[in-house]
Amino acid sequence: MTLISKIDENNINKDEIKKQAKILRAGDTVIFPTETVYGLGANALDENAVSKIYEAKGRPSDNPLIVHIYDKNQVHKLAKDISDKANLVMDNFWPGPITIILNKKDIIPDRTSGGLSTVAIRMPSNAIARELLRETDLPIAAPSANISGRPSPTRAKHVYEEMNNRVEGIILGGDCTFGLESTVLDMTGDIPTILRPGSITKEDLEGIIGTVNIDPALERQEDNIKAKAPGMKYTHYSPNAEVFIVSGDEEKVFQKVNDLIDNNSKQGLKSAVLCIDKNKDKYKGDTIVLGQNLEEVASNLFDALISTDKEKYDIVYSEEFSNGGLGRAIMNRLLKSAGYKIIKV
Repeated sequence: MTLISKIDENNINKDEIKKQAKILRAGDTVIFPTETVYGLGANALDENAVSKIYEAKGRPSDNPLIVHIYDKNQVHKLAKDISDKANLVMDNFWPGPITIILNKKDIIPDRTSGGLSTVAIRMPSNAIARELLRETDLPIAAPSANISGRPSPTRAKHVYEEMNNRVEGIILGGDCTFGLESTVLDMTGDIPTILRPGSITKEDLEGIIGTVNIDPALERQEDNIKAKAPGMKYTHYSPNAEVFIVSGDEEKVFQKVNDLIDNNSKQGLKSAVLCIDKNKDKYKGDTIVLGQNLEEVASNLFDALISTDKEKYDIVYSEEFSNGGLGRAIMNRLLKSAGYKIIKV
């Protein structure tokens, strides 16, 4: 039986936080909101507790987990070789939606790090997450709170519907702000490298620490044999429907998608289009509006992908977004959701 706590981020019920923290300290799993997506947490220093995360998600055990902390000083207990640039990132962007990868200390079990010599750490800004971490007084390993490979949950209802009775505790704390998982920045090499794009962009980082590379694996379809960060594995964020990205001149995209929808309809297939608000009337049939700008698209993307399952769509077409700034993060998630299937017109 899962203990459900409904908590308002603006008026936190500390008694409910204490109940959920007790579950985590006992070595069990709790789902909680962050500013990015909901996380499925367990004591990062307890291999048995971490194993319960993998069991709940059906997650491959070689996929590393992000360790969530409350206070920056905790980093020094978990990691070594912390550079000046790493400290600059922490000073400028924590608490917030960025994860940094550092060389780990022996206190981090291999189960948490996916067998790697590194550890991924972040300090969330969500008030509920911060209060839970403070009360628990433990580093908490927490991937997204979904069945592995499925879209990440950004709404309380998603978590309850998919994960109730799979974990010991769930905190329902409203909708997540950013809607995409944190930026992951590898700081173990000479030049910091983005392994997963997010709301804190390459451009944001370069304004603080200078040159930042983008991992070339983000531009390829091939799976990473040894993923160094969550989300680098090839199949991810996938709804039941087959997803395609349609790329090209806007008018040609409208025409191509409408032709495909007509053909699908003749075959008895149900189609939908993921699009921005200004284009919603350009398509035949069902559209799922992602928003008016990139911030809204990022916030709504996973909710939209999950909604395609509820409506039982067979095929989903998505518009393409610019591959820079926040658009890079959006396209990263869309490409993985589509299995890198792009229709060029």
